[in-house]
Amino acid sequence: MQKIERWDPEDQEFWETKGKKVANRNLWISIPALLLAFAVWQLWSVVAVNLNSAGFQFTTDQLFTLAALPGLTGATMRFFYSFTVPVFGGRNWTVVSTASLLIPTIGIGLAVQNPATSFTTMAILAAFCGLGAGNFASSMANISFFFPKKAKGTALGLNAGLGNLGVSAVQFLAPLVITVGIFGSIGGAPQMMVQGGLQQQVFLQNALFIWVIPIVLTVIAAFWGMNNLETAKASVREQMIVLKRKHTWLMSWLYTMCFGSFIGYSAAFPLLIKTQFPDVNGLQLAFLGPLVGALARPLGGWLGDKFGGARITTLDVLVMIASALGAIFFIGMNSFVGFFTMFMLLFITAGIANGSTFRMIPVIFPPKEASAVLGITSAIAAYAAYFIPKAFSWSLQATASPNGAMLAFVAFYVVSLGINWYYYDRRNAEIKC
Repeated sequence: MQKIERWDPEDQEFWETKGKKVANRNLWISIPALLLAFAVWQLWSVVAVNLNSAGFQFTTDQLFTLAALPGLTGATMRFFYSFTVPVFGGRNWTVVSTASLLIPTIGIGLAVQNPATSFTTMAILAAFCGLGAGNFASSMANISFFFPKKAKGTALGLNAGLGNLGVSAVQFLAPLVITVGIFGSIGGAPQMMVQGGLQQQVFLQNALFIWVIPIVLTVIAAFWGMNNLETAKASVREQMIVLKRKHTWLMSWLYTMCFGSFIGYSAAFPLLIKTQFPDVNGLQLAFLGPLVGALARPLGGWLGDKFGGARITTLDVLVMIASALGAIFFIGMNSFVGFFTMFMLLFITAGIANGSTFRMIPVIFPPKEASAVLGITSAIAAYAAYFIPKAFSWSLQATASPNGAMLAFVAFYVVSLGINWYYYDRRNAEIKC
């Protein structure tokens, strides 16, 4: 039954006899759909690194722009996707939004085979990768309806955390699959890549085409296995009330602090390694950052359920501040090991805070409002996928160092620490959560 009329997860008997099974089935289909969405969103973090070696002639700023553009369009898409589930239904929208990922995967796969492809064309295709970002807002809103409050932190943490693995998956798989013609003549001709003065035959299109079959299979699974909840129905107008809530904007700031760091650093990390430590192969290591950040997110949701989301967030931001300052120090020391270690800490703590802050939202807001707030906060935070790579680009152009951008991020973290402590964590906080 694809449409469910009655849904009351707070009713313990209903939850144990029927609700838990249905909710978990929807969750475990939602997770791979979201993983694929994140993979498509972050395709340019690996594609941009290889373009010039394969015959393209883009400037450093153009490459950072291509890596950043999906963040700009993706964040904008999230605003629209935030309101789709109560209007169209979670199952229906998951099917449509996942199928839309075929547009950028096939389009970019064709474009990278021709070094004469213009920057404008590449930029348009990069913008289409933002479709993957939009899916996060609708996916998290959908899953939030299925689970009781006591389990929302863990469920949302699993959905987002395992979904976030799409970032590390694309950065890990791309260097492997581009070296082999796994699709034969159907996949297209190889390109010649020059690295270290040596020529190597590669298939850049494979980094895109490997996602086509999983996308199709997941669309089929969502069509037959997911559900629309009639109790989640709401018009856009009903949901827009959250824009008048002060805590919508406070939580948007806090989620930008953690998820914005995660996705922004994920987009910029390979190019950042390449510019600061040119002797290091960034793609062989960069995937580890998004990997540990994604795996840490369910832990953040679980810790938030157990100890309170605000308390976990406070502790995390303190470590993020120290880690960012440590990264600046080790860049100055030209120590890749120190720099890499600090960024791993940044990814881990950002991931934990992603889970803990999203656990706070269902505590602060009633279910239908929480659904919209989850989407709005994720939309605002997603702009960091554009601004963080661009901030590094501007800092490098102005000072030949990324430290100016890093100091700006530290200042943002300090303000975030104050907001979280004052409104949600201190003894007499407005909403203790």
